[in-house]
Amino acid sequence: MNLAENLERSSRFHARSAALSLGEQVVSYRELGRQSRSVAGFLMAKGVRAGERVALMLPNVLEFAPLYYGILRVGAIVVPMSPHLTEREVDLCLQDSGARMLFTWEPGTAAREPAGGDVEHVVVAPGGLGSLLGDPPRPERIVRRDPADTAAILYTSGTTDRPRGVELTHDSLVQNVDIMAQEIVELAPTDVVFGALPLFHSFGQTAALNAAVRAGACLALLPQFDATEALTTLQRHGVTVLPAVPTMYVGLLNHPDRAEVDTSRLRVCLSGGSALPVEVLLGFERAFDCVVLEGYGLSETSPVATCNEPGRRRVGSIGSPLRGVELRIVDEHGHPVTDGEVGEIAIRGHNVMKGYWKRPEATAAAVPDGWLRTGDIGRRDEDGFFYLVDRKNELITRAGCTVYPRDIEEVLYEHPAVLEAAVIGTPDPNTGEEIVALVTLRPGESTGGDELRAYLKSRVATGTHPRHVEIVPALPKTSTGKILKREITFEKTT
Repeated sequence: MNLAENLERSSRFHARSAALSLGEQVVSYRELGRQSRSVAGFLMAKGVRAGERVALMLPNVLEFAPLYYGILRVGAIVVPMSPHLTEREVDLCLQDSGARMLFTWEPGTAAREPAGGDVEHVVVAPGGLGSLLGDPPRPERIVRRDPADTAAILYTSGTTDRPRGVELTHDSLVQNVDIMAQEIVELAPTDVVFGALPLFHSFGQTAALNAAVRAGACLALLPQFDATEALTTLQRHGVTVLPAVPTMYVGLLNHPDRAEVDTSRLRVCLSGGSALPVEVLLGFERAFDCVVLEGYGLSETSPVATCNEPGRRRVGSIGSPLRGVELRIVDEHGHPVTDGEVGEIAIRGHNVMKGYWKRPEATAAAVPDGWLRTGDIGRRDEDGFFYLVDRKNELITRAGCTVYPRDIEEVLYEHPAVLEAAVIGTPDPNTGEEIVALVTLRPGESTGGDELRAYLKSRVATGTHPRHVEIVPALPKTSTGKILKREITFEKTT
């Protein structure tokens, strides 16, 4: 087994079809297959062998896919990294993974040299993959790997100095891609998949790149999400499948020109990364005349663990487990709770990570009994649908009572002036924590914190009213578009 076999298959059966597009540029499956074999030949000439690590730090450009599959083709382990990492973070990931080589993107990294002399740094310029690689012998055969062998190491963001590398196997990635492409989205070679999710992230790899290649579909790339550019891409390439995070849906839904853009080919959307407000989901479906399927997962689950399906879904839920995956809600002792009760989401199945790279203690803590502890709080209903309540480390304890920020955020998203919302807890000497809501407004709308507080008082339970509601110009986000609450600072302004 080797994840790269998906590209090998599509380069034969869909040779003339478009595999990648970026603006006016198009790469066929035949050409993508040829490029990936050139990358494999280049790596073999450099002495890279099966099981060794090769890091890849590129944005969503045409060169990402051939490098990604070329690394896999020789049996090496691909280590995708965000181009937005600091030099310190890059060095930590390289040192931890023991990478042999690092591919970076010239416009973004400016030939930055990593620390240490054991990592060969290869700078990739736009359109320069051919001149960079030269004309090495192109191996026709893919190096076979055991299904349990590691295919990728994905580094999770965290607050500790030492990063944690999530080991995903060929088997876990192949199965996750197969289920998403064939059973959930029902991808066909005629589909065009929107490619704005960062490809260095597990969601972008599985739901966009690997799913499109598995089906022989086209991936329409967008290097950095911008709502105006996204709408142009949807229309220009006739996008049919849209995988995105909630902030992308908010941006598209509230764009002033969206009604003038032809998105009639769009048939199905996937949402993940964080909870999608129900008001946003319903508003997007009405505006774009398509179905939005919300799912759930994390890097440690390849990443998809649950998803709604076209014929079986429940708005507001994260769906039911994928085939071969089990979910349960557990208490603090790891015991399952009854339907309707709130607890931590635990996952078991073929999609769960092999472990954290060279971190046996962290792996044992995360998977103490064969069930991955996610750190997310959820519940299950009597029909088997799961609901994401909140992140465990984002819960607010006010006067001894637990407050779920998402409950308040959902109500704020229903307000016609609110664009985005984040509810956090701040230390308070009397109550332990106080509730604070930070809000950005839709273009052309105006309201104040006092008005929003009054709006919430009639709609959320007593004791969960935010003490402060502040209007802010923007909320901090990760490179994947998720609102980053740990970087929100609050200082009372009134």
